[in-house]
Amino acid sequence: MINNQKDVLMDLVINNKHISIRAGGGRCLLDFLREDLSLMGTKEGCGEGECGSCTVLLDGKAVLSCMTPMERAIGREVTTIEGVGRPGNLHPLQQAMMEEGGVQCGFCTPGMIMSGVELLNRKSNPNRDEIVEGISGNLCRCTGYRKIITAIERAAEKMS
Repeated sequence: MINNQKDVLMDLVINNKHISIRAGGGRCLLDFLREDLSLMGTKEGCGEGECGSCTVLLDGKAVLSCMTPMERAIGREVTTIEGVGRPGNLHPLQQAMMEEGGVQCGFCTPGMIMSGVELLNRKSNPNRDEIVEGISGNLCRCTGYRKIITAIERAAEKMS
């Protein structure tokens, strides 16, 4: 990729780790995460802010990384799917997604989990309507949402 933009110093915290790296500026946060940091869990679906596959947390708030200029993350904290759980120590929502069959093709899963985690961090016991609203910006073509909603309910129960 040829980038004619001036390099910027990206000094931020990603997945609880401080990083400071020079990178070609003028790109979206999604491209910075994938191309410069090799964090491939965040997916690009539409590139237009419509599908939610690229959702990450910026200072704890769900944002669409395909629509967020990378420079907006300087001095802030970014959490990607890689920072949510680890093999053998999954986040309750990751575990519930597997148990409830909320993962099928898996393409929407990272963004869906990030939106779900943000919701559960904000509201410990969301009702069904709040869950639907919390994931409303995330599109899934495989599950029909029922299993995903049930997984978020299950995770909320485990976390309370």
